[in-house]
Amino acid sequence: MEKFTVGLTRDLLTSSGDPSFGREALRILDAEPNITWEIMPESVNELTPAMLSRYDGILVNAPRVSRASFGNGAVRTRILARHGVGYDSVDVPACTEHGVVLTNQPDGVRRPVAVAALTFIMALSQHLFTKDRLTRAGRWNERTDYMGMGLIGRTLGIVGAGSIGREIMRLAKPFGLRLLAADPYANAEAVAAEGAELTDLATVMRESDFVVVVCLLTPETHHLIGAEQFALMKPTAYFINVARGPIMDEVALTAALRSGQIAGAGLDVFEQEPVDPNNPLLKMDNVIVTPHSLCWTDECFRGLAESALTSIVAAARGQKPRNVVNPDVLGTARVSAWLK
Repeated sequence: MEKFTVGLTRDLLTSSGDPSFGREALRILDAEPNITWEIMPESVNELTPAMLSRYDGILVNAPRVSRASFGNGAVRTRILARHGVGYDSVDVPACTEHGVVLTNQPDGVRRPVAVAALTFIMALSQHLFTKDRLTRAGRWNERTDYMGMGLIGRTLGIVGAGSIGREIMRLAKPFGLRLLAADPYANAEAVAAEGAELTDLATVMRESDFVVVVCLLTPETHHLIGAEQFALMKPTAYFINVARGPIMDEVALTAALRSGQIAGAGLDVFEQEPVDPNNPLLKMDNVIVTPHSLCWTDECFRGLAESALTSIVAAARGQKPRNVVNPDVLGTARVSAWLK
């Protein structure tokens, strides 16, 4: 029997050549006698037709998957497993048209991203980095000028009430925060079960002391948060984005911060990545920035890899994987041919 061949994109390696998610997760593949795997020899920004004709399953991290990736249609790949929850880097309709199952891994990032959001809330509310600079500069006696914001009774507004948004709600409860959420597709009962109130975006922006963006990037959410939304926020409020950069209008955010329309921001993502070193946001003392990796921990990457590799194994066994992004593909002739 021909082996089911799996390729892992090369950007998943550390500079020392080890898997960034640790070697333990690879046992999921090693335990399958019908599977052979390798780290892809090429470093690419976009998967190529040669790759999709070489591998039955691909664990893909940063490289994009465009319509051009499928070439003339000579596709061998059965499943593309995104090493993450977002799939805006993948042409989903093209996957479906070519009979390729796409999965994402929400379970692996739920807790790490929620913790990252709370990390920003804590750091901003306590002026953590400002107080660090005061201490290092010998400006100890200025500390009374930077009083933090207590959390009890404050309002946390969450844009996106999916699994990550609800995890933030769970973790935020002990801090005595009032919880609001904006998501037109959310399950109101599930949100209410977490002690949050489901409302509209304008109310979230207007009433929150902390606004956290955790929704998916789609055509509908591109620049969802712009000048109109920032104008609704309190001058004492903070904006946090741990989802995708283009969900916010970066020019409008910069203007809101410069004018004092809002108090500060915590950004793990940018409209352009890697971020331009001349981006004015990088020079603002009331902005905390991280390189789209604040949630990256051993726990996060191990969970992502285990989930993604398990979905690849399911496809190799002829089974339906979990977390299929394009369920319509399951009824296509190509998938039906291998799906038991």
